[in-house]
Amino acid sequence: MPKPPRIEGYAIISEDGMLANAAGIMPDELKFEADQRFFERGLDAVDVVVHGRHSHEHQPRSHLRRRLILTRRVPAIAADPSNEKTVFWNPAHASFEQALAALAAPIVSVAVIGGTDVFGMFLDRYDVFYLTRAPGVRLPGGRPVFPDVPERTPEDVLESHGLRRGERQVLDPEKGVAVVGWVRAKETGVA
Repeated sequence: MPKPPRIEGYAIISEDGMLANAAGIMPDELKFEADQRFFERGLDAVDVVVHGRHSHEHQPRSHLRRRLILTRRVPAIAADPSNEKTVFWNPAHASFEQALAALAAPIVSVAVIGGTDVFGMFLDRYDVFYLTRAPGVRLPGGRPVFPDVPERTPEDVLESHGLRRGERQVLDPEKGVAVVGWVRAKETGVA
């Protein structure tokens, strides 16, 4: 049986845990060049990008990446007739493993890039979740990064699903932009 792929999550959020405004649009206040470079490097290093129908990465190399797009508009799994590297996946009727198999390529690593429900689906599967905070930005009534936000902080949600705060990396010291990698706690096997 093949080893499950490494699953990474990537999100930049406001101070109040939102990844988009109330209209579902990622405002310019959440866009930082240093974070965009970090994000693109991460996506360049994985085999598949997973996201919802309304989430897009808007990177120069986006069209080159294999991807799964979650949607309820297909019965289970369907090829995208306009992009041979894309498979549409309805998680209510097909497993993640079935969707990956439909891409017909070796897959070692996957990046999940949103939205809210998609991020939530993988909470128990992430090996690492890279969470960047946009300092000084608040989006009241916006779209949260995880389903339990704002009732809980994104960090509390990650921790409650077995992820532990890892290293903090400053991406832009002048603007105060930093990312924290939340890492799956490893079982030690010690009783």
